[in-house]
This record gives sequence, structure tokens and C-alpha cells, in this order.
Amino acid sequence: MQLLLLKGLLNFSIIDAIDIILVALLLYGIFKLVKNTNAIRIFLGIFVIYILWQIVELLQMRLLADILGKFISIGVLALVVVFQPEIRRFLLLLGSRPFKDTSKINLFKHFTTRKKNMQQLEPVIQACQRMAQTKTGALIVFGRGGDLSEIIDTGEKVNSALSSALLETIFFKNTPLHDGAVVVDGNKIVAARCILPVSSNPDINPNLGLRHRSALGLTELTDAVAIVVSEQTGSMSLVESGNIQYNISTTELRENLGKLLSDFQA
Repeated sequence: MQLLLLKGLLNFSIIDAIDIILVALLLYGIFKLVKNTNAIRIFLGIFVIYILWQIVELLQMRLLADILGKFISIGVLALVVVFQPEIRRFLLLLGSRPFKDTSKINLFKHFTTRKKNMQQLEPVIQACQRMAQTKTGALIVFGRGGDLSEIIDTGEKVNSALSSALLETIFFKNTPLHDGAVVVDGNKIVAARCILPVSSNPDINPNLGLRHRSALGLTELTDAVAIVVSEQTGSMSLVESGNIQYNISTTELRENLGKLLSDFQA
């Protein structure tokens, strides 16, 4: 046994080390992608079955190894179906996130873009602050490169300049457009009363309402960012990639939202 171990260490090359590192990074990336979704349990289950398959192969338990091998080969097709939302989200992020260099030009562009975003977002921040004070429920969505046309098509096209007064008017209770989400693109309100997919994550706080669940559902499937103003408590939340920051202050909302949007545009 010791001789086999020594022989294996002697045959260990730089390529083997790179292979291990790349696999570790791949597994870490997959884990980050699915950690806040139902898929995490399925992923861990498949990972355990794969480890068992490798063990029984090593122990030359041929019958069990053959059964597990067939299950793994068929499971690849099942993964495409089970992980469809996560795969879609990964491809959207891969296709929309630009490659960034570390040059001074790009760094200057990053800060310029962030400053511009902060100025454009100020009407949103002001509207959210006032709606929080009056406990006016709101759900505002920002795209970051992904296609939100399906979401926009579910609502009413607005295509109006972004202003705090218009946002407050849209979400004022009993107005025709208050129920649903507003989609913002740059300095424009693209659509209102949009319907978002509701998250099916069983670990979501049961006290969360439909607005929060819809924001989580959309950000689990796309690269969008969402702001939620609670009608019950007046608290503001920022949602991104299926993660929610509860009860944040106006300053935190301004800083975090500006960073999230500028990271995808710089």
C-alpha cells in the first residue's frame, strides 16, 4: 500500500495539480450558483452518488459499480431538466458580464460609470425613501444586460423618463399600475405592472410577502437586481442573485445598488 502511494506521488505532475485546482474551482462555482436554491440538495445527492461510484470502482465491486455508472450516465440528461433555471442563469451571467481588464483606462471608466449610475439612480432612491416612510409597497427591477423582454411584455409599456414623482404615482395604492413590478433601464421607466416569477425556494422566510418572493424568483433566474419596499413595515430590501438584504438604510441602498449596476457596466 505504501509502495503504491509512493509510486502515485512520484507520478504526480504539474498537469495533475492544475487538473485538481480547475475541478475545485468548477465545484465551487457550481456550489455558489445553486447554494440558495432547491437545486443544492439535488446537487449534493448526485455528488455523494458520484463519490460512492468512484469508491466501488476502486474496490472492484463490479455489479454495484455498473448500476451506479448507469445511473450517473442517465443522470446527466436529468440534470439538464432539473437544473434548467440555474443553467439559464449561469449562461445569462456568462453572456452579459463583460470581461474586465485591470488597465487604468478601465478603472477610470468604472468610477465614471458608477458616478453616472449614482446620478441616474437618485430619483429611485428618493422615491423609495418616501414610499418607505408612507409604507407604500413597491417593486422596482433593474436589468444588467440580460434580456427582460418576457417580463416587460407581461406589463404596461411606459417608456418614460425616470423620476421620483412618477414612481411614487405608479405605486400609489389603488392606481391602475401599482400592482406588479416596474422595470427600469438606465434613465427610463420601461414598463409597469409587470409579473415576475415567484421563487419556490422552501428556505425563504415564511413572513415574506409576494413582492419579496417575486424579487427573489426573478433574480434567481436572471442577472437583474430588484428593490422591494414593504407595505407592512416600510422597510427597504435589495435583492440580487437570489440573495436579499433586509431592512437597509437609504445610504446602504444608494451605495450597494450603485455598485451592483456599475460592476456590470464598467
